[in-house]
Amino acid sequence: MYILVIYILMRDDIYKATGFDWDEGDKDIPSFPTEEEERTFWATHDSTEFVNWDDAEAIVLPHLKPSTKSISLRLPESMLDQLRMIANKRDVPYQSLIKLFLKERIDQELRLR
Repeated sequence: MYILVIYILMRDDIYKATGFDWDEGDKDIPSFPTEEEERTFWATHDSTEFVNWDDAEAIVLPHLKPSTKSISLRLPESMLDQLRMIANKRDVPYQSLIKLFLKERIDQELRLR
């Protein structure tokens, strides 16, 4: 009972603040006077009611740093020495070289499938 009353009150507040009429079936995203009202609105609504995700386009955000996870990897000393030698010739840290080699191999494997 209390949840329904709060929902109706919030719904009425949003209508008063934004002019969004729930009963007309209007699915335009309303404008919000404050971030708090927008937060309240999206906390109780699903974006699929307002956005046609079939028309959405994928975008690339090139300046985002990917999250990383530290792992422990045991390598034969001879392999590590070879990696360090190659990294030294390329003037890059050997850990970065390992990541580069892994990335190239992963890309190659994914293209084969």
